[in-house]
Amino acid sequence: MGARKYNMAEKFKAEKKQIAIASLRDCPTSPRKMRIVADTVRGVEVNRALAILRYSKKEASIKLEKLLRSAIANWEAKNPDLRLEDTPLCVKEIRVDGGRMLKRIQPAPQGRAHRIRKRSNHVTIIVDKMVNEEKK
Repeated sequence: MGARKYNMAEKFKAEKKQIAIASLRDCPTSPRKMRIVADTVRGVEVNRALAILRYSKKEASIKLEKLLRSAIANWEAKNPDLRLEDTPLCVKEIRVDGGRMLKRIQPAPQGRAHRIRKRSNHVTIIVDKMVNEEKK
């Protein structure tokens, strides 16, 4: 491997060490309902995001809170020498994608049938160090 390629690989490895990822697959909630809750915590500091999710009335907030705690634990596992209290973390990215769809049939009048689509979603949270806007 050349020197330039090696240096870039080391740079990417150092950047990847700072972020932590957690994902939730096949959550039985529609992606639309999950995105409403996800939009409230995108870009927010981690402790504030946990508070928002804790006191939200939406059912999706329970699953997102658990997922955010998992992402924080993953960050702590990657960075054992850093303390969470000293490092300001934020929800850098939160992505809600459509998952598999269960198709059911519901009887309708006059011998017809309507299709019911039971949607699910995949959620991915990326937690990273907070970037100060003053530096830019």
